[in-house]
Amino acid sequence: MTTILAFLAALGLLIAVHEWGHYRVARACGVKVLRFSIGFGRVLWRRVGRDGTEFTLSALPLGGYVRMLDERDGPVAPHERDQAFNRRPLRQRAAIVAAGPFANWVLAVVLFAAVAWLGSEVPKAVLGTPPAGSLAERAGLQAGDWVRAVSPDGQQWQDVPSLVELQSAVARAQALGEPLHLSVTAAGGHGARSLRLETERLTGRAPDASLFNDIGLAPLSDPLIRQVAPGGAGARAGLQAGDRVLAIDGRPVPDAGYLRDAIRRARDGDEPRAMAWRVERSGQTIELSATPRLVEEGGQRVARLEIGVGSAPERVFVSYGLVDGLWRGLEQSWDMAATTVRLLGRMLVGEASVKNLSGPLTIADYAGQSAKAGVSPYLDFLAKISLSLAVLNLLPLPMLDGGHLMYHLFEGLSGRPVSEWWQRQLQRAGALVLMLMMALALSNDVARFAGWH
Repeated sequence: MTTILAFLAALGLLIAVHEWGHYRVARACGVKVLRFSIGFGRVLWRRVGRDGTEFTLSALPLGGYVRMLDERDGPVAPHERDQAFNRRPLRQRAAIVAAGPFANWVLAVVLFAAVAWLGSEVPKAVLGTPPAGSLAERAGLQAGDWVRAVSPDGQQWQDVPSLVELQSAVARAQALGEPLHLSVTAAGGHGARSLRLETERLTGRAPDASLFNDIGLAPLSDPLIRQVAPGGAGARAGLQAGDRVLAIDGRPVPDAGYLRDAIRRARDGDEPRAMAWRVERSGQTIELSATPRLVEEGGQRVARLEIGVGSAPERVFVSYGLVDGLWRGLEQSWDMAATTVRLLGRMLVGEASVKNLSGPLTIADYAGQSAKAGVSPYLDFLAKISLSLAVLNLLPLPMLDGGHLMYHLFEGLSGRPVSEWWQRQLQRAGALVLMLMMALALSNDVARFAGWH
């Protein structure tokens, strides 16, 4: 129920803001608005405003529209022709079309700023032992390293206040097929050095558990067993929640990162390998033998004990003042918009995985997870979806605002509007492309939830 309500609230807010942008600029330009609708299909609620606009809430909440007076849609009374959309100057028509995405962008800036103002307690960017063979291990990262800043080129550095910011920067670099430079110190802030994380080696990979393990960035935490799945391999070995792992196969276990990697590698070819564990339980040292089971993960067979490991990582409270928070909102929105455009371009030419596309099922899942996590995570989720909506609506497809802006650009350059015949043909092509994109995004959702990638 939380997921459904959070998803519907997000849709309602983002659609309302988008259509409100079109509506307000249309009214400011003297265009008569016939209907302002949230949703499509059967009307559930209706109210007529003082300016004669009909405000409606419809049954299918997957979009909305603003219907304006327009002679191309039907006869217009002579005394109202000066209020018709098609009679307005080109610059005003373009402004009305662009106002929807612009409103979503402004909302994203405000929401990102609100998250910065409210602040949140997040894991510190102090890393645990990286998995063997991971990008983090090859870069020279070690347990206890504290990542202080990142840079795409090793010249211009951006501070990293938390692990969340670090993981976002790494995910962005991997999706774009670019390396990422890290400025690192020891946990106490001493011994600064620069490292190069070769995220470009994993370009085109889908964002799944296997990818994140191959990158190898996880917070430093103690090697504690948090939970044990009933009937799982760990439970059969006699492991219990609260056990502190001291050694595996005679080797000391310094942190949870080392423990996770040791479990993953407990196999001989296609067979799981028994491990000798020494754990501390209620002040006593206990010797155990644990044999994992092999499971499919990202097309590979990995060992699993079906236990949760690691204590809560060290956390820091990150917040910003009024001006700094607003500037951060602007920076985040610009960076995310630029990254989205570049990623779409790379997917178009086959240089990035189309599995990065998400559909309504994934968005609904994220809505529920962020709502359960608290106000700041939910506002951050809303900001990201609002910005994505702004960028996607500016794509040059005839069904979207970006397609209509292309019509206006053609009219501005040629001095004549796009013919109705061409508009009909482009409309059909745009609808086909949108349907294919929606089908691809939905298939990615199904594959994620089914565990296929």
